[in-house]
Amino acid sequence: MKKALTWQKMQKEVKRLQKNGKKVVFTNGCFDLLHLGHTSLFEKAKSMGDILIVAINSDKSLRCLKGPKRPLVGEKDRAKLLLTLKPVDYVVVFGQQTPYELLKKLCPDILVKGGDYKLSEIVGREFVKKVYRFPFIKGKSTTNLINTILERYGKAAKPL
Repeated sequence: MKKALTWQKMQKEVKRLQKNGKKVVFTNGCFDLLHLGHTSLFEKAKSMGDILIVAINSDKSLRCLKGPKRPLVGEKDRAKLLLTLKPVDYVVVFGQQTPYELLKKLCPDILVKGGDYKLSEIVGREFVKKVYRFPFIKGKSTTNLINTILERYGKAAKPL
């Protein structure tokens, strides 16, 4: 059953799943505008285990990371969208700029991050058995999508 859970409920669920022999995979990010890079990462992450948890930055933490004009899609809508994707089993929102504290509580089996991170830069790697860096897909990014929209529609897109 796909769900968006609080930290506390997610921690209990991870313990239950692992006790039942399930391999839990974790990834995180802003996922403000979903694109092929994201969905490819989710598919690969899910293939590495039984359960995929996607942790997303809260609106406030995303603003701190990406600037005052973000997010474009609010955290509740991002969570709902992610749960419609076949590979995603759970979504959890975190309010910090990194998922360090969340990973410390959950201790999933595998942590998957985009290949634009060096292993030494991957936060929370000490709380998992394995870290996998997913290759970055050139040209597939939220920033590229935003720039394409601005180039094609200008600063004031007309409503449909």
